[in-house]
Amino acid sequence: MGIEIDLLVNYPRTKRDVKVRGHEKTEADRQTARLFGKEFFDGERRNGYGGFYYHPRFWEPVIPTFRNHFGIKANDSVLDVGCAKGFMLYDFHRLIPGITVSGVDISEYAINNSVDEVKPFLKVGNAIDLPYEDKSFDLVISVTTLHNLEIDDCAKGLQEIMRVSRGKAFVTLDAYRNAEEKKAMEAWNLTAKTMMHVDDWVTFFKKVGYSGDYFWFIP
Repeated sequence: MGIEIDLLVNYPRTKRDVKVRGHEKTEADRQTARLFGKEFFDGERRNGYGGFYYHPRFWEPVIPTFRNHFGIKANDSVLDVGCAKGFMLYDFHRLIPGITVSGVDISEYAINNSVDEVKPFLKVGNAIDLPYEDKSFDLVISVTTLHNLEIDDCAKGLQEIMRVSRGKAFVTLDAYRNAEEKKAMEAWNLTAKTMMHVDDWVTFFKKVGYSGDYFWFIP
């Protein structure tokens, strides 16, 4: 079993008005967001990001944390499950010369509009059936993605990550530690279908055989 560790500690935090989002969000907004198309990435804010663009201030400070924790070096390979437009992989590619990057995402729109430098290394695909051979990557990362699946598919996604990894993995998932955080998560959530108490996630990891590291998204 891996460890709980915040490898995104240096990712810039934005102020979230959870109550306003909870009041304004509708089931129609959720349905639109879960298509993970243009409306989710580059449409109106109520349906997702409200414009999803690259800026080095987001992932550039995070890459050294991953590099130091996992000992990533030139000639290592990294897969991002739920890579979206490939922003994190682009900064891996820039900051660790010689690294091999790959990404997979359910969104054809995101892949088609990804960063040019890494676009050749990205694929449209599903986390429950990753299009890679066993033990293909030195490290597999999935940030705020697998919780968008129903619980049985979430289990498959975690198992797929371990299948294609050579042992090192890291995921972040929607979670809560108390009733107040659960209420905030339910108000904030737009796309997640599986949200659990942090202790239940750890039990779930053991049940399905996920042995990588992990942390939580809590608004």
